[in-house]
Amino acid sequence: MSIEFIISNQYLRSNQKKGFISFIPGISIVGLILSVVTLITVLSVMNGFHKELRDRVLNTISHSYITQHDNLVDNWQNLQKKINKHPNVISTSPYIEKYALLISTHNATQGINVRGIRPNLETKTSILLDKIKFGNTNLLKSDILIGIGLATQLSLTIGDKIILLTPKLSSNIIGIQPRFKRFTISGIFDAGISEYDNNLAFISLEQAQKLYIMKDKVSGIRLKVDDLFNAKKITNEIITNLLDNRYYGIDWTEQKANFIKALNLEKQMISIIMSLIIAVATFNIVSMIVMVVTDRKADIAILRTLGMTPNRIVKIFLYQGLTIGLIGITIGSILGVLLSLNIEMIVSGIESILGFQFFPKDVFYISRFPSEIHIMDIVKVILGGFILITIASIYPAKLAGKIDIAEVLNHE
Repeated sequence: MSIEFIISNQYLRSNQKKGFISFIPGISIVGLILSVVTLITVLSVMNGFHKELRDRVLNTISHSYITQHDNLVDNWQNLQKKINKHPNVISTSPYIEKYALLISTHNATQGINVRGIRPNLETKTSILLDKIKFGNTNLLKSDILIGIGLATQLSLTIGDKIILLTPKLSSNIIGIQPRFKRFTISGIFDAGISEYDNNLAFISLEQAQKLYIMKDKVSGIRLKVDDLFNAKKITNEIITNLLDNRYYGIDWTEQKANFIKALNLEKQMISIIMSLIIAVATFNIVSMIVMVVTDRKADIAILRTLGMTPNRIVKIFLYQGLTIGLIGITIGSILGVLLSLNIEMIVSGIESILGFQFFPKDVFYISRFPSEIHIMDIVKVILGGFILITIASIYPAKLAGKIDIAEVLNHE
């Protein structure tokens, strides 16, 4: 152990009897601990929220889908069999995705997405049909499932009649007019995502084919694969194996590209903003070392007369700043991880004491504080904090090496 490091630690310990000057290192350490704890906890909670949102969205859409360039797939049963042969495909389901105008018996209207499905296959690629809040998932000849948001907006309930008006035109003795059909609401689902709760309705695949004059065609085949994060590669392999350039595939990263970019950008911005807390804590260390240098001018002068070079003086105070940084970052990281692991229990305790919920279930889609610790986040916080501490310690340490010992000794 070097003499510079020993003197640096001695200064930290001996300051305990020096009133305000001894109080500053403690404040610097506490400030650094709090900033690291805050940053790690916020990042972990953000990871938890992002995972919760991502899972909700990905559970309601397919991992990928395969269609033709005109979004009309003929002989889809044969295509489905070929897709199912891929070892990484868990399940598939045909679908028809179209637009329609929903008209209620109260003459209320709403533009919606209509998805034609086969319920027994759809449940294997999406959990939307598992989110039925009222009614059931039966899709008989004239049955329809709608989201709870849509039902609330149009004051609809189980058993109500609605009309779907499509852009397709048909000719009869009256003339040319849009195709429409009357349906009965058999179920209302609650996906927890407004995009689906407010704008999506399910009808049977056969009814969708009749309503949109598609004969035996479908819009495409939806896939669920065994590795969510390998969906793009698996989809590309399937397209290649089909040996038919009419088909193309879209995986979930392309379907929800903007959503994923928004989540990543949000986390990056919050990380930058929260990192400023550590930057503020480093200013405390700068001021602390400057005050210690000022208080230790006589000691520095004596050390210089004993032969210690300016560079070695710089090391003493640089080590002092690094020691404070190392203690603060280490303790802060440990406490941050512990807080992140127990954040839900702590928040529940606070809610029970205060008597209210931070995220009421009737207002927010997520009513808890999910937390997910990423090792790389902690590593980045530790490395980033240590770099800032090192930079912050250099200036006051160099200031100690430039002290004029003759002037100091004249005043002693």
